[in-house]
Amino acid sequence: MLTSPHTSARIYRVALAVPIFSLFDYLAPDDAPVCLGVRVEVPFGKGSKIGVLVAVAESSTVAEAKLRPIVRRVDEQPVLVAADMALLQWVSRYYHYPLGMVISTALPAGLRQGKAAVLPRARYYALTEAGRGFDALLLKRAPQQKKLVEQLQGQDGVISEAELALGGSTWRAVVKALQDKGLLALADAPEVAVRAFNQQPGLACNADQQAAITAVTESFGQFRVFLLDGVTGSGKTEVYMQLIAVALARGLQVLVLVPEITLTPQLEERFRRRFSVNIALSHSKLTDTQRQTAWLQMQQGECAILLGTRSALFTPFKKLGLIILDEEHDTSFKQQEGLRFSARDVAVVRGQRVGVPVVLGSATPALESLYNAEAGRYRHLRLPKRAGEAVQPGLQLLDIRNQRLQEGLSEPLLAAIRATVAKGEQVLIFLNRRGFAPTLICHSCAWVARCRRCEANLVIHRHEQRLRCHHCGSEQALPTLCPACKTGVLTALGLGTERVEQLLGGLFADKVVVRLDRDTTQRKGTLEQFLEQINTGQADIILGTQMLAKGHHFANVTLVAVLDVDSGLFSIDFHAAEKLAQLLVQVSGRAGRADKLGKVVMQTRRPDHPLLLALLHSGYHRFAQTALAERQEALLPPFSYQALLRVQAAHADAPLQFLAAVVDLLAEAASPELLVLGPVAAPMAKRAGLFRYQLLLQSTDRRLLHQALGRLVPQMEALKSKQKVRWSLDVDPVDLY
Repeated sequence: MLTSPHTSARIYRVALAVPIFSLFDYLAPDDAPVCLGVRVEVPFGKGSKIGVLVAVAESSTVAEAKLRPIVRRVDEQPVLVAADMALLQWVSRYYHYPLGMVISTALPAGLRQGKAAVLPRARYYALTEAGRGFDALLLKRAPQQKKLVEQLQGQDGVISEAELALGGSTWRAVVKALQDKGLLALADAPEVAVRAFNQQPGLACNADQQAAITAVTESFGQFRVFLLDGVTGSGKTEVYMQLIAVALARGLQVLVLVPEITLTPQLEERFRRRFSVNIALSHSKLTDTQRQTAWLQMQQGECAILLGTRSALFTPFKKLGLIILDEEHDTSFKQQEGLRFSARDVAVVRGQRVGVPVVLGSATPALESLYNAEAGRYRHLRLPKRAGEAVQPGLQLLDIRNQRLQEGLSEPLLAAIRATVAKGEQVLIFLNRRGFAPTLICHSCAWVARCRRCEANLVIHRHEQRLRCHHCGSEQALPTLCPACKTGVLTALGLGTERVEQLLGGLFADKVVVRLDRDTTQRKGTLEQFLEQINTGQADIILGTQMLAKGHHFANVTLVAVLDVDSGLFSIDFHAAEKLAQLLVQVSGRAGRADKLGKVVMQTRRPDHPLLLALLHSGYHRFAQTALAERQEALLPPFSYQALLRVQAAHADAPLQFLAAVVDLLAEAASPELLVLGPVAAPMAKRAGLFRYQLLLQSTDRRLLHQALGRLVPQMEALKSKQKVRWSLDVDPVDLY
């Protein structure tokens, strides 16, 4: 194999997006040499596929008569340079996933299909002289026009059509209306390098924030991981922005990753207000064209900041200088389908390979991150106080045993809600279960509405008059009579956000109740509308699921209520306590973030539970110390390393037969340091019509575990029983679901 980026060797080794671990050999063309990292179209079966040229060779293990020439070169220049390709090859090796599939994950859809890797000719708009001096308040009846005028006045800059399109489908109408008013006009493309130095002044930092900024700044140009461990409301975002300003001033690009799409609008707005640079977005709610544009803009250096979710991690940069992961503890950073990579862990590897600092921020750091900080692998930066005059909210465990509940709300909690809204302050109510109720049961014969394809109940969605499975998505009409006995009264059991919303709407008829969950924020732009409604004081009570727990800043929220703490206390997964503690602390952190005192009420039937008492009296970090000690005693991660083999099939015996053969393969190369647990049925033994089993591999020696996986994966591919099952390998699993 040659290492030169250009070659005229006869054999091209191409990675294709197929579930096969080997590369595919093709005859090289006779004309000019091709760069490694370019896309090529190659014959495959009866058709053709787009692949990426990964390597070249003088010979092939395939008989020469069977080798076919490539169809065409798609690119003249590589879409993946050597550093990008090296990272993807590491990901393929570590997660034991085919390189072609890894590359497919990294490329935008258009590039996977062979579309040209060129940016569309951008059109820009800027305020006219009249627009620059216009009073935006005169546009109060046209809020989108007002917002755009204020944005451009604030940054004294221009905006591209691509940036405008990120604001929603009505951007063309907004632009035309402002053009008709003489406030907006077409403009020349901006000078990116000049714009990068134009920024609004930041907030004053306290000593802890300044120490964190100084520590990271001193590491620019070299690899180091920083764990920015700051309580909720401690000003982590301001630290991020001041670090970004340093990077921009040095002509560097910045990658900012957030765990959820819901966090991108407010961060984007803060970045745009602060920095007059081109900012790209990358997440699953964007169109394929928008994501490809962002990918190419970062690669070609036309954007300075990329803000995105986990898949944005693989975007190529022309001059990457800093990587930031906000809410680094969040399990959304772990992909749960296909390539099951951890964006946090791969970001650290990318920083190491490129030689740039990586900042991991959280109020509730993952136990693995705290362990790495204690071991000296990460530098631990602490922000122990809330920024400004804000203080930590008071925490109360409300014992609801023997109390009368109205749709899950106790009278003391309702009294606290009444008192809060009477003062003109906002209430946030957290219930991590959407829908109206999780169970529909017949009062006469005890029939329960179950999903035919999963081991799960169907959830009632009363507003839509539907029963829906939250695991496979199947749904049916909400029955009015029991399908079993035809006579019984059907009763809704349990709580969902829709049901609590109905109660609150009746009890607080003169107040505005906003419900934030996946059901209410599906349409594009609705989340932004809800957040604006909350932040402008047009909502009194905010009700929602875990999307409320992540990074939102609601200045007027002074009461946070958690309705059902107990549901997370009893789980077979050793990660459960950590996740619950993080969730409760994050939700609590939404209270009292400005100059008003906040209060957190957690309803529970287990006020004596050790986890709740630890959080109440000692805080998250004392809980984390105890949890780490327990894991060390049990040799659980981070004191060992795991890989979970999941197998599913339409017939229950097929996964067991396959896993029995896998156990035999492992026994052939048995090691006392490799623990094999299972096979056992998955916690949800049937999902989407498939029976699910799993096998857990664990070792205190990471290298030994990966050596075993490296031998096992090709052996599994050769098993005859593989034809009847689907299997996946999850390295460093974050749950055992």
